[in-house]
Amino acid sequence: MTFNVRFTSEAQQDIKRLYEFILERDDTDYETAQKALTAIRTGIDSLKHNPFSCRKTNTPFLRELVISFGATGYVALFEIESSHMVTILAIRHQREEDCH
Repeated sequence: MTFNVRFTSEAQQDIKRLYEFILERDDTDYETAQKALTAIRTGIDSLKHNPFSCRKTNTPFLRELVISFGATGYVALFEIESSHMVTILAIRHQREEDCH
């Protein structure tokens, strides 16, 4: 079974914000920013086949995908909406205050 993955507008803004954060620290570090995007994309692509393998939250169809990147990484909050659809609700860096 393959799931379609879609993003809320908030999740799309999160990706942009995370990318820009890396460049704010060092405006020449495009390589790290691109690697972060690749890690996020690769992690999210895994949801097409295995969304039920991710960490459960307090709601059965709301889950968290941990995306490794360097010493820390990212967490994508998503909802399994049907047998064919996964919606990414938010993406946070693991060290952000509102991550958990």
